[in-house]
Amino acid sequence: MVKLNKDEFNEHIFTRINKLIYDYDLIKEGELIAVALSGGKDSVLTLHALKNYQNLLDFDLVAISVDEGIEGYRQHGIDSAINNAKELGIKLVQKSFKEEEGFALDDIYQNFKSACIPCGVFRRNILNKTAYELGAVKIATGHNLDDEIQSFLMSFARGDTIKFSKFGPELDVIHPKLVPRIKPLWNTPEKEVGMWAVINGIDIHLDECPYSHLSLRAKIKEFLNISEDQYPGVKNNVMESFQKMLTFENDMVTSLNECEVCGESTSSNICKACELKELISQNYKDHICNE
Repeated sequence: MVKLNKDEFNEHIFTRINKLIYDYDLIKEGELIAVALSGGKDSVLTLHALKNYQNLLDFDLVAISVDEGIEGYRQHGIDSAINNAKELGIKLVQKSFKEEEGFALDDIYQNFKSACIPCGVFRRNILNKTAYELGAVKIATGHNLDDEIQSFLMSFARGDTIKFSKFGPELDVIHPKLVPRIKPLWNTPEKEVGMWAVINGIDIHLDECPYSHLSLRAKIKEFLNISEDQYPGVKNNVMESFQKMLTFENDMVTSLNECEVCGESTSSNICKACELKELISQNYKDHICNE
């Protein structure tokens, strides 16, 4: 077994991330970047990488954590987020489903085919509102190469070509209230993210979300990992094909309106978060009436 040299591996990881940020001009001087910090390996590496990039460019950082309300799971991630932000001297703003939406994910997941549906909608909504209120011009997420391939194949399988416009290392500004995302780990394999955390003894949340096995993403992830083991290079081949097919432009995105209920940006009259809250409210009323 080849023994990894920690310094060489760290240089390998951060050089790739720095090059991606530079090549795609993901961060500009003087900008405030909000890092979506869950406490997992990907978001923690993103935080450390952007802190490191401040040695090359003058910009500001803030971190945002969102407690979805998953008993026995989420607190470990919040603790990791707190510890890493404190270690790096980065302000951490903590939000939760309970405080922002009035319920925890554990309270409402049974209303949906997969808990990932409401979780994704409300987490994105809270992250966007918080980043906008803080004055951040971009939100840095921990999406790695594996995540991007999985998302691409999920959209491909569903025939959801509109989602193709959300791929790539950076999303354009398409509405003043919608803070665009950047993905500094976009071309970093998930395996290497985990290796970085282990060899550096980084405090990260390692547990799998108890709801994740119900999602299409989990099934595609398993398929890709098995395929990669049997045919090394499959993931890179998919990514290269994906890059050749798409131009990473948002020309497929329709113009956005402001939600008639909450004022957030949406492609329809009512945003997805408000639609789901109405559904949850109606299910609660029906439950009370049937008791």
